[in-house]
Amino acid sequence: MTRQVPVIPAVDVLGDEAVRLVQGDFARVSHRVGGPLELLARFASARPPFLHLVDLDGARTGRVRPELVARAVAAAGAVPVQAAGGVRSLADAEAVLEAGAARVVIGTAAFENGALEAYAGALGDRLVVAVDVREGRAAVAGWTRSTGLAAEEAASRCADAGVARILCTAVERDGTMQGPDLDLLARVCERSQLPVLAAGGIRSERDLEALATVGVEGAVVGRAVLDGHVPVSPQSEA
Repeated sequence: MTRQVPVIPAVDVLGDEAVRLVQGDFARVSHRVGGPLELLARFASARPPFLHLVDLDGARTGRVRPELVARAVAAAGAVPVQAAGGVRSLADAEAVLEAGAARVVIGTAAFENGALEAYAGALGDRLVVAVDVREGRAAVAGWTRSTGLAAEEAASRCADAGVARILCTAVERDGTMQGPDLDLLARVCERSQLPVLAAGGIRSERDLEALATVGVEGAVVGRAVLDGHVPVSPQSEA
């Protein structure tokens, strides 16, 4: 049997509703799914290695919601949660972890001067750094602003800082069902030599097989899971 990477279902929360956006654009909502806690519990029943929670309001405003994380963790039960959205400081990250998240995803704040080393030193393997790539450059602030760093340079900086894991999202493909950016992911894996989670455009089990060939550790999948194109099933931890 051809190897596939493990699937980490994504639940994106806007207000009190689970949604899916196209290319991270708040004006382009492709799915309105209802209660996020119910969706998390449904995904958790399939026993994936992790669940991926994104607070879209937090990503836009720069404010974390530990109470949302705590409710999500309770809904997920035995399945660990990695939480993203709004983390702008070490105190924010610690609040998310204290709310029960097993991992915290940091994007915008990680690429401020000297921050990568500080986060990596304080959080260890509980840290995931988001390298969100738009037009070849790492984007921050809810994908609205470019850092000017090439994706490979951002990945290299993560490795040099001692970051445990990267989440690499191809922003232009996110929510589009156009397939993952395998070339981008291969470059990020090669430059960083770190465990890399892939996101953006994943649409099928064949894509999961292709991701395995470029060396990624797992796939964070939203729309294709909701649409039933990618199943959620028990797999070894990503």
